[in-house]
Amino acid sequence: MAHLTIYKDHTVDSTIVSNLFIDEYMKDANDAQLKIYLYLLRMMNARLATSVSDIADKFNHTEKDVVRALKYWERNQLLDLDYDDEKNLVGIHIRDVAVPGQEDARHLPRPVSSFVPVPAPSAQPSVESSAPGEDDDSSLSFAKPVYSADQLREFKNRQETAQLLFIAETYIGRPLTPSEMKTILYFTDVLHFSDDLIDHLIQYCVERGKKDFKYIERVALNWAREGITTPKQAQKHSSRYDKNVYAIMNELGKSSAPTAREAEYIMRWLREYGFSTDIIFEACERTVLATDKHRFEYAEGILSSWKKQNVHHKTDIARIDEMYQQHRKNSAPASKHTGNRFNQFAQNSYDFDILEQELLSN
Repeated sequence: MAHLTIYKDHTVDSTIVSNLFIDEYMKDANDAQLKIYLYLLRMMNARLATSVSDIADKFNHTEKDVVRALKYWERNQLLDLDYDDEKNLVGIHIRDVAVPGQEDARHLPRPVSSFVPVPAPSAQPSVESSAPGEDDDSSLSFAKPVYSADQLREFKNRQETAQLLFIAETYIGRPLTPSEMKTILYFTDVLHFSDDLIDHLIQYCVERGKKDFKYIERVALNWAREGITTPKQAQKHSSRYDKNVYAIMNELGKSSAPTAREAEYIMRWLREYGFSTDIIFEACERTVLATDKHRFEYAEGILSSWKKQNVHHKTDIARIDEMYQQHRKNSAPASKHTGNRFNQFAQNSYDFDILEQELLSN
């Protein structure tokens, strides 16, 4: 009997989205992140290639917006990003969706979609680097390699590695994924952390309720930049960090532990802007007097302006304030007088929204 050919009129033109994605991940993602993830699924199902620049053009985003969205989904362990030896993004592994906190039950990542290299790699922002304040957790000297399966296997087979992985799994409370094992390999291979320091690092993060390896990696990079090589140095640094962070939180009227976003603001003010705490306290005081909402964003506006104006000491702030007041005085409109004896003085008309904008621009 002859073989039968089975065919239909039309091919299926649809993209399947996991219900778990809708139930567990959609609520926390912004529009750009959702659009880009759904577009990746669509390209995967159609077996089509794309690139960062193509996605940016498709949704009228910048390439940095696309990269940030990709890193967001990588942090949530819905995909893995692959790089070549020159740190150019060359592929994406989209993972099976699992309930957050149960990622270990997922299958190993499978390659499902690839990126076509853009013509000018320099124009494509590397996923290993990002804009200040948005996961700015890499540097040229600490760039994270792309480890192969053979390299991971060799690392796991080392005699001293078994105990280190056991300690990490004990702290995290579950088996480590291959991606997490590669992160620990990165700590030893690139950051040159000792086993004792890695032990202390994971314990430090878990004690603060942070078991996500992206968070642990950011802390490790911070320690590496600070030249920390021993648990004792890490303890001293952490004590100083906690003291400054909570002091600034208190100045902004916050008594709780900082969120990840709030901590990013604070560390930007301390490290990237290089401000001393007395300057940050001054910005916090002005913020509290001006607004009850979005205080971190408001303080960021003040401090970023002071950074542009080369503020280094509180005397610089006084100088800027004086120049600002003089400018307002010189640009103030002439007083209008009428014949009414109750109106023989300058009239004031305040627009508090404008005043707030002016404060942010001083």
